[in-house]
Amino acid sequence: KEFRTNCARPRERIPARRARSSMEEVSDSAIKEFLTILEEHKKTCEREGKYLEADVAKRRLEELKSHEEHRRQEGLRSRQIAQRLGVEEAHMLEFQQFNAAWDAKMEEYEQRATELLEAMRQRHILDHQEFGRKAAAEPPRKPKFSTELLDLRRIEVTLARQGEYAEAQKVKLQADATEAAELERLGEARQQQLASAEAKLVARQEHELNALRQRIQSGAEEQRKARQQDLERLLQRYHNVKAELDAQQNAERLRHRKGLVGLSSSQASAVMSSRLSSPRVGRS
Repeated sequence: KEFRTNCARPRERIPARRARSSMEEVSDSAIKEFLTILEEHKKTCEREGKYLEADVAKRRLEELKSHEEHRRQEGLRSRQIAQRLGVEEAHMLEFQQFNAAWDAKMEEYEQRATELLEAMRQRHILDHQEFGRKAAAEPPRKPKFSTELLDLRRIEVTLARQGEYAEAQKVKLQADATEAAELERLGEARQQQLASAEAKLVARQEHELNALRQRIQSGAEEQRKARQQDLERLLQRYHNVKAELDAQQNAERLRHRKGLVGLSSSQASAVMSSRLSSPRVGRS
């Protein structure tokens, strides 16, 4: 139904059904203008004594104001929900990027550590092989015989020169047996010397390998600490942004209840995005 009155109006008659159906599409300024026109219409009817028409306009004005208030409240609620969801989505994206970056960094570190360990093992194998080649190629040292053996050889020569060959042969056999025993002992001593040198080489290599493992473990522990610290900073930044958004939205709801104008959704979203996209302090 349309307002039917003979009261003077600043503009043409206002179709109520059309106003009701188009409320969601018009802008805030158009709604304010529409309410102003309706308020002027009510006052005009009041001045002209058309109280029934003024009452109709008054009830219609209250209905439209209530509808507009509900629309604004729903708009504010939807906008603030969207802002909170935007903050959560931005945080989840940042959290995923954080994990992906740190996972890649730690995987790269582990791969590099594995390569260093394998390179050291290969170098140790080559060093061991070189040690064996040098030991095998080393010419035998001139044996240092005992005084007892040297004396037997001198006696053997002396007896031979004196023509006492039978005695010389006996001494020779004794000297040969003594020399064989001493050569065997010298050979055993040489083997023990080589074994001792090889054991020292293996021990030195094992020490180098353990030292490298320790450095790798220390580096990995430093990375874990750095990741935890970066995570704590990320979470603290998220809590700060969320608390700031809550404060802004509470203030906006308060201003709305008082009829004031708060931040627009685009402004609030821009503030939150700038907070979440602030540079992080990373560690290598």
